[in-house]
Amino acid sequence: MKARLWGRAVMAAGAMVAVFAAQAGAQCAPDRVDLRGPWGQARFSVEVVDTPATRAQGLMNRESLPRSAGMLFIYEAPTNASFWMRNTLIPLDMLFVEPDGEITHIHHNARPLDETPIPGGDNVLMVLEINGGLSQTFGIETGSTLRHPRLDQDEALWPCPPAASE
Repeated sequence: MKARLWGRAVMAAGAMVAVFAAQAGAQCAPDRVDLRGPWGQARFSVEVVDTPATRAQGLMNRESLPRSAGMLFIYEAPTNASFWMRNTLIPLDMLFVEPDGEITHIHHNARPLDETPIPGGDNVLMVLEINGGLSQTFGIETGSTLRHPRLDQDEALWPCPPAASE
Protein backbone atom coordinates (compact mmCIF):
# COMPACT_ATOMS: atom_id res chain seq x y z
CA MET A 1 0.00 0.00 0.00
CA LYS A 2 2.77 2.47 0.94
CA ALA A 3 4.70 1.60 -2.21
CA ARG A 4 1.61 2.29 -4.33
CA LEU A 5 1.02 5.66 -2.60
CA TRP A 6 4.68 6.55 -2.97
CA GLY A 7 4.53 5.63 -6.68
CA ARG A 8 1.49 7.88 -7.14
CA ALA A 9 3.27 10.72 -5.34
CA VAL A 10 6.28 10.32 -7.65
CA MET A 11 4.00 10.31 -10.70
CA ALA A 12 2.17 13.40 -9.42
CA ALA A 13 5.48 15.17 -8.82
CA GLY A 14 6.62 14.25 -12.33
CA ALA A 15 3.37 15.62 -13.73
CA MET A 16 3.91 18.88 -11.82
CA VAL A 17 7.43 19.17 -13.24
CA ALA A 18 5.98 18.68 -16.73
CA VAL A 19 3.38 21.39 -16.06
CA PHE A 20 6.06 23.80 -14.81
CA ALA A 21 8.24 22.98 -17.81
CA ALA A 22 5.32 23.71 -20.14
CA GLN A 23 4.65 26.97 -18.32
CA ALA A 24 8.33 27.90 -18.58
CA GLY A 25 8.07 27.43 -22.34
CA ALA A 26 4.99 29.64 -22.39
CA GLN A 27 6.80 32.35 -20.45
CA CYS A 28 8.41 33.79 -23.56
CA ALA A 29 5.77 35.77 -25.41
CA PRO A 30 5.80 38.74 -27.79
CA ASP A 31 3.91 40.87 -25.27
CA ARG A 32 6.31 40.22 -22.35
CA VAL A 33 9.96 40.64 -21.47
CA ASP A 34 11.86 38.96 -18.69
CA LEU A 35 14.91 40.55 -17.11
CA ARG A 36 17.48 38.90 -14.87
CA GLY A 37 20.73 39.66 -13.16
CA PRO A 38 22.46 39.27 -9.79
CA TRP A 39 19.60 41.35 -8.35
CA GLY A 40 16.96 38.71 -9.31
CA GLN A 41 14.31 38.64 -12.03
CA ALA A 42 11.50 40.88 -13.24
CA ARG A 43 8.80 40.61 -15.87
CA PHE A 44 7.03 43.40 -17.73
CA SER A 45 4.12 43.23 -20.11
CA VAL A 46 5.12 45.26 -23.14
CA GLU A 47 3.69 47.02 -26.11
CA VAL A 48 6.02 46.33 -29.03
CA VAL A 49 6.80 49.20 -31.39
CA ASP A 50 8.79 48.02 -34.37
CA THR A 51 8.05 50.34 -37.28
CA PRO A 52 9.42 53.85 -37.85
CA ALA A 53 5.96 55.34 -37.26
CA THR A 54 5.23 53.48 -34.00
CA ARG A 55 8.76 54.07 -32.69
CA ALA A 56 8.40 57.81 -33.41
CA GLN A 57 5.14 57.93 -31.43
CA GLY A 58 6.38 55.84 -28.49
CA LEU A 59 4.78 56.81 -25.19
CA MET A 60 4.01 60.39 -26.23
CA ASN A 61 0.92 62.01 -24.71
CA ARG A 62 0.19 59.15 -22.30
CA GLU A 63 -0.57 60.21 -18.75
CA SER A 64 0.36 56.95 -17.06
CA LEU A 65 1.96 53.56 -17.48
CA PRO A 66 1.04 50.58 -15.27
CA ARG A 67 3.88 49.60 -12.91
CA SER A 68 4.42 46.21 -14.52
CA ALA A 69 4.18 47.49 -18.09
CA GLY A 70 6.57 48.97 -20.59
CA MET A 71 7.18 49.71 -24.23
CA LEU A 72 9.69 47.67 -26.21
CA PHE A 73 11.26 49.45 -29.18
CA ILE A 74 12.67 46.95 -31.68
CA TYR A 75 14.87 47.93 -34.61
CA GLU A 76 15.36 45.98 -37.83
CA ALA A 77 19.12 45.86 -37.21
CA PRO A 78 21.48 47.09 -34.50
CA THR A 79 21.72 50.87 -34.54
CA ASN A 80 23.08 53.91 -32.73
CA ALA A 81 19.94 54.70 -30.71
CA SER A 82 19.11 58.09 -29.27
CA PHE A 83 15.85 59.12 -27.60
CA TRP A 84 14.18 62.24 -26.24
CA MET A 85 11.10 62.97 -24.17
CA ARG A 86 9.19 65.29 -26.53
CA ASN A 87 5.49 65.17 -25.61
CA THR A 88 6.17 62.37 -23.10
CA LEU A 89 4.33 63.16 -19.88
CA ILE A 90 5.72 60.53 -17.49
CA PRO A 91 9.29 59.95 -16.23
CA LEU A 92 10.87 56.87 -17.78
CA ASP A 93 13.82 54.55 -17.36
CA MET A 94 15.29 53.55 -20.73
CA LEU A 95 17.15 50.24 -20.94
CA PHE A 96 19.28 49.88 -24.08
CA VAL A 97 19.70 46.27 -25.21
CA GLU A 98 22.22 44.71 -27.59
CA PRO A 99 21.35 41.88 -30.02
CA ASP A 100 22.35 39.18 -27.49
CA GLY A 101 19.95 40.61 -24.87
CA GLU A 102 22.55 42.32 -22.69
CA ILE A 103 21.52 45.65 -21.20
CA THR A 104 24.48 47.90 -21.92
CA HIS A 105 23.13 51.29 -20.84
CA ILE A 106 20.35 52.54 -18.57
CA HIS A 107 19.13 56.11 -18.56
CA HIS A 108 17.35 56.64 -15.25
CA ASN A 109 14.35 58.92 -14.76
CA ALA A 110 14.22 60.70 -18.10
CA ARG A 111 12.46 64.01 -17.48
CA PRO A 112 9.01 64.50 -19.03
CA LEU A 113 8.89 66.91 -21.99
CA ASP A 114 12.71 67.26 -22.11
CA GLU A 115 14.05 67.41 -25.67
CA THR A 116 17.67 66.82 -24.69
CA PRO A 117 18.98 63.80 -26.65
CA ILE A 118 19.45 60.61 -24.61
CA PRO A 119 22.13 58.52 -26.32
CA GLY A 120 21.98 54.77 -25.83
CA GLY A 121 25.14 53.77 -27.60
CA ASP A 122 26.01 51.73 -30.65
CA ASN A 123 24.79 48.21 -31.41
CA VAL A 124 21.34 48.75 -29.86
CA LEU A 125 18.64 46.37 -31.11
CA MET A 126 15.98 47.06 -28.48
CA VAL A 127 15.08 49.72 -25.95
CA LEU A 128 12.78 48.95 -23.04
CA GLU A 129 11.00 51.93 -21.49
CA ILE A 130 9.54 51.44 -18.01
CA ASN A 131 8.35 53.79 -15.31
CA GLY A 132 11.06 56.09 -14.01
CA GLY A 133 12.81 54.76 -10.92
CA LEU A 134 11.87 51.09 -11.40
CA SER A 135 15.36 50.09 -12.54
CA GLN A 136 16.79 51.32 -9.26
CA THR A 137 13.89 49.90 -7.25
CA PHE A 138 14.47 46.42 -8.67
CA GLY A 139 18.26 46.78 -8.83
CA ILE A 140 18.37 46.34 -12.61
CA GLU A 141 21.84 47.27 -13.81
CA THR A 142 23.99 47.16 -16.92
CA GLY A 143 25.06 43.60 -17.62
CA SER A 144 21.57 42.31 -16.80
CA THR A 145 19.94 40.29 -19.58
CA LEU A 146 16.60 40.59 -21.32
CA ARG A 147 14.70 37.65 -22.78
CA HIS A 148 12.22 38.09 -25.64
CA PRO A 149 11.28 35.94 -28.66
CA ARG A 150 12.35 38.64 -31.15
CA LEU A 151 15.99 38.23 -30.13
CA ASP A 152 18.01 35.77 -32.22
CA GLN A 153 17.69 32.79 -29.89
CA ASP A 154 20.98 31.28 -31.13
CA GLU A 155 22.81 34.45 -30.03
CA ALA A 156 20.79 35.30 -26.91
CA LEU A 157 22.53 35.18 -23.54
CA TRP A 158 19.19 34.03 -22.06
CA PRO A 159 17.25 32.29 -24.82
CA CYS A 160 13.56 31.51 -24.70
CA PRO A 161 12.84 27.90 -23.76
CA PRO A 162 12.16 25.70 -26.79
CA ALA A 163 8.51 25.03 -27.58
CA ALA A 164 7.14 21.73 -26.25
CA SER A 165 6.93 20.32 -29.79
CA GLU A 166 10.65 20.85 -30.45
